[in-house]
Amino acid sequence: MTDPSPAQRFIDAIPHAKALGLELIQIADGKAVMAMPYSEALIGDPATGVIAGGAVSALMDTCCGAAVMSYPGARGTATLDLRIDYMRAAKPGQRITARAECFHATRTVAFVRATAHDEDEGLPVATASGAFTMETSSGRPEAKS
Repeated sequence: MTDPSPAQRFIDAIPHAKALGLELIQIADGKAVMAMPYSEALIGDPATGVIAGGAVSALMDTCCGAAVMSYPGARGTATLDLRIDYMRAAKPGQRITARAECFHATRTVAFVRATAHDEDEGLPVATASGAFTMETSSGRPEAKS
């Protein structure tokens, strides 16, 4: 068995990721894809069965953090600022998938964009943009090729 990546260890160490059932689907070079299964425990409005916005926020924040952790040279991260724009409610019964990309990094800060969608990939549930601390072993991120 191979040693898990720093990003996978990061996800595994977060109690809320386990509680929400977050699954790391893909991760590499400053990009991450995560999914959150539909669960009645996460319903925010019992009348409609819609997942609570806080669960969507946690998914997007965690996915963004994973993207930073997979950025070349990154060793640690924390959220500095995260803006989430909700476009629509996710369809009840469907899992929500988030995709995040670290598109720029300075010596200590990474900038990330993300989208979340249910099974209708063409119509986002939410979008996010944020800034995250980025701890590196050398004090500088490695250049992405």
